[in-house]
Order: sequence, then C-alpha cells, then structure tokens
Amino acid sequence: MEASAVRPARRGRRRTRAAGSLLSQAAILLFISAFLVRVPSSVGHLVRLPRGFRLTKDSVKIVGSTSFPVKVYVMLHQKSPHVLCVTQQLRNAELIDPSFQWHGPKGKIVSENHTAQITSTGSLVFQNFEESMSGIYTCFLEYKPTVEEIVKRLQLKYAIYAYREPHYYYQFTARYHAAPCNSIYNISFEKKLIQILSKLLLDLSCEISLLKSECHHVKMQRAGLQNELFFTFSVSSLDTEKGPKPCTDHNCEPSKRLFKAKNLIERFFNQQVEILGRRAEQLPVIYYIEGTLQMVWINRCFPGYGMNVQKHPKCPECCVICSPGSYNPRDGIHCLQCNSSLVYGAKTCL
Repeated sequence: MEASAVRPARRGRRRTRAAGSLLSQAAILLFISAFLVRVPSSVGHLVRLPRGFRLTKDSVKIVGSTSFPVKVYVMLHQKSPHVLCVTQQLRNAELIDPSFQWHGPKGKIVSENHTAQITSTGSLVFQNFEESMSGIYTCFLEYKPTVEEIVKRLQLKYAIYAYREPHYYYQFTARYHAAPCNSIYNISFEKKLIQILSKLLLDLSCEISLLKSECHHVKMQRAGLQNELFFTFSVSSLDTEKGPKPCTDHNCEPSKRLFKAKNLIERFFNQQVEILGRRAEQLPVIYYIEGTLQMVWINRCFPGYGMNVQKHPKCPECCVICSPGSYNPRDGIHCLQCNSSLVYGAKTCL
C-alpha cells in the first residue's frame, strides 16, 4: 500500500507545477492517497466569496457642538485625534483671552496628566487610549470676541468611545468521502488535514482551527449509501507580534493575510480535484468531494464591544465599546440591553 502511494506522488511531481503554492502537488497527492478503493467521484464547483474589510477613519481634528455631544472614536491603545474645544463656527475665528478647562469621567483633566494632554490651544489628545477612558468629556470655553465685548462662555460635550477592529475570520466547510464512520483512519486523516493546512499558512501568520468534524451516512441517488466526513474549520489572523515572522509592510494587514490564506486554501482543494482526475489507479478511501468547499466571512466583536450602525454611523464596521445600559458577554456582534449596567465595556449584566 505504501509503495502504491509513493509512485503516484512521483508522477504528480513530474506532471504538475507548483504554481506559486507553498505546498507541492506531490505532497497533496501523497496526502489523499492513503487508502485505496474504487468509488465514483461527485461533480460540483467551488464557491468564492471575496471580502475586504476597511475601518472608517476618524478625522484628524474634531470640533464640538453646543447642541449635542459629538461622538469621537479612538482605537484601543492608540493615539486619539485632536478633540478641539471650539465649534465649527469658532474654529477659524479670533478668540481674545481664551481659557479652556476639560472635565472627564474621573473629574478635571490637568495638562500634566500622563494619559491625556491638553495643548496650548485647548485641544484634548489621548496618547494611549484605554477602555476606562471612554465616557462623556466636557470642555468649558471662555473667551472674548473682541477686546470691548464681555466674556462669553460655552460648554461643549463629547462622547468618546474606545473601539477595536473586529475579530474577523473565514469559516470553511468541506466534505470528504470517508472510511466507515467508526474507523480510526478518519481520525488520522483529520489530523493530517489540519497539519497540512497549518503548514500551508505558516508564513502568513494565520491560524487554522478545527471547529467540527463529523462522519455521516449519506444516501446517494446512484451510488447508494456512502460515508462522508463533514469538516468545519476557521482561518483567523494571529497577532503579528506573536507570529513566526515580524510584519513590516502593508501586506501584513490582517485582512490581506486572510485573503491570501483563502486563496491558498482554495488552490489546495482545487489541486486535489486535478490530481484525482489524472489518476489511472483506484481512488483513495478518503478523498475530497469536488464542489463541497464553502466559505463565509465572519465578524465577531470581543466581549464588551459591539457593532451598531444606527448608533455609530461614522464607525459602522468598528467594534465600539458597549455604553452604559448594554453589555456583550461573549464573541457576539452586538451589545445587548442591560439597564443595570452602569459602566462602559460591560461583559456581564449585573
């Protein structure tokens, strides 16, 4: 049995090209040629669902309003935009003897604060925004329009929210013709499949996770009763700082690495179909059923964060920290209502 598996693998190397793949077709052939039995193959097509992800960028400088709190979104652990203590009307106006005083959720903000800086023109800037900094900020502005006029006083409010990129990933499903459902060969095959897919994506700092593997009896119209393995696995982007190689260019963006990973996985399954189509010998016991590869793009927010395009139209695809009165206990996509929640970023409803 081993010899019969090696010979096709050598032919596969001579007849095919790498085509830019990180895994040779010979390795794929060796992978799918473990146990031989003649079984008719199914016919189908691959479904491709490309997806791009882009966050809405905040303005570099944000002005206030005397009518309503202006919403400001700051990425977690990043520097904030400049939050100006002026309205749009006053932004380019001359202000005589202006004074600015900022108050946040924890009281008055002083310029010596190591987490927030107040510039000489009264702008508020956060250097390393944390979850606990989310909340309502108020700037009290006093100024004279001219030297002769009396002092005017304005109160500008800002609702400043921490946000994170979603935990987004591809979820794949694929089906394989299998050995009997109680066979240990199916378990061995499952491990080999995940190992090869993990190796395939190693240089992209992407992680393969097996979500579900089930063996079922499937009644075919012409082929009778067959055993099939139903695989569900996810491909997510690892933190590049923790990955095997440091990322230094724009190609290291998680969405771009995930898109490359998706293409490699598609190619891997396509190559299995191509190689099986060239075989003159018996089909393996376990082989990919053509046309069963499906994929979907999934967004998930971390606990304490959620998406809400109605509440946060300027950051529609951001995972924004849950406001008081809401919470998110798990990797869901929305903050749930909770009247007893009094903090930002609640993960439980107490």
